[in-house]
Amino acid sequence: MRFSAYKEDFTTAFSLAYPVMLSQLGQVMVGVADNVMVGRLGAVPLAAASLANSIFFLILMFGIGISMAVTPMVAAADGEGKTGKIGRYLSHGFVINGFASLVLFLVILGLSPGLKWLGQPEEVVVLAIPYLLIITFSLVPFMFFQTYKQFIEGLSQTKQAMYITVLFNLVNVGLNWLLIYGKWGFPELGLNGAGWATLVSRILMAFAIYMYVTRSGRYTRMLRSFQLKNLRFAILKKMLRIGIPTGLQFVFEVGAFSTAAIMMGWIGINALAAHQIAINLASVSYMMASGLSAAAMVRVGNQLGKNDIARLRQVGFTIFGMVAVFMAVFALFFLLFRNYLPLLYIDERPVIEMAATLLIIAGFFQVSDGLQVVGLGALRGLSDVKVPTLVTLVAYWVIGLPLGYVLAFYLEWNELGIWIGLLTGLTLTAIMLIYRFHSLSLRLYRQSLQKQSSPA
Repeated sequence: MRFSAYKEDFTTAFSLAYPVMLSQLGQVMVGVADNVMVGRLGAVPLAAASLANSIFFLILMFGIGISMAVTPMVAAADGEGKTGKIGRYLSHGFVINGFASLVLFLVILGLSPGLKWLGQPEEVVVLAIPYLLIITFSLVPFMFFQTYKQFIEGLSQTKQAMYITVLFNLVNVGLNWLLIYGKWGFPELGLNGAGWATLVSRILMAFAIYMYVTRSGRYTRMLRSFQLKNLRFAILKKMLRIGIPTGLQFVFEVGAFSTAAIMMGWIGINALAAHQIAINLASVSYMMASGLSAAAMVRVGNQLGKNDIARLRQVGFTIFGMVAVFMAVFALFFLLFRNYLPLLYIDERPVIEMAATLLIIAGFFQVSDGLQVVGLGALRGLSDVKVPTLVTLVAYWVIGLPLGYVLAFYLEWNELGIWIGLLTGLTLTAIMLIYRFHSLSLRLYRQSLQKQSSPA
């Protein structure tokens, strides 16, 4: 294959990915800002944020996974040039995501009292429960936003969601400053202030993206087939077959980190606070890598719609190479600045030293983390979700977490043991997903060659 073809794939993938990367970075930087501001209140509020977020993001990521079914189906329909199909997929996605948001909202409300029974420090739980209840109300507007975001990203238009996300994340940071510390006459709400800021900013994000899609002329033809009345069970079923396994993939991965946070609480408040710092920093690179994952999903789905399997494989492996280089840079950054980055969050020496140690492990799992998230995206582009879901289940829950538990509590490696378990799970996932993409796309390529060679 000519170098110019790879260069074209690199350029196209990057043009799709960088707005998503900046959008995701904006989301993560709000989390970083939340934790930096909350960290100034002390280790207990920071640990409470870690505990509440470990539950909330577990449920939120399942919702995100369900919403992502819209993207590969829209991308494939766009590759086929079928405008009517695109609008129908949006309307079906709207119904699925709306229903899912209400169900997930009720799930978190039901789970929140259970924080008392997770063996966490009492003072942490007291702060965590009201904060969790506040941010839970942001689920409904967030899923509304996600529906339209995944729709326009499936059409290879990723900049619009980036602008909206970055703008209202800046609003979130400003509201944090007003509500956490009680500036300019606003009440001083502490950790709960960060929760109210998140809720308000997500409502505004949902309204902004709705106004953009419905008022923009470029989507007029597609929206003509947007109908909530004539829903087709076959389309709902097809989308759920992609969305539910994708949501479970996120649950298995994020759930592993959430369970790690709970195990950190068994070690102590400092360990839980250090985990929150390290995982918050690692989420910056992960969420940016997920921009390349979105590009892989759209580009692979597009080539599948065009039935150009040779180009599909080339696109996939080009993005694997891109994310490996990208995450290697972050790995070096975490290793070099591990002793300084925790200072952004807190000034308590035991927490800083513990977080610095965890950042060494975070540095080592950067490349694995990037490869596995792109692998999931590329396989979603092929509408392959069941096997990747099984892979994440086995890698994290059968191998990674049990290994981390043994290392932490039987061999007494404490917080280091838990993170070595996470490193193992991420690495195994990356290896298996790359192999899955290679074998599945190669099978499709051979089938396409056979069809071309067979007589008409």
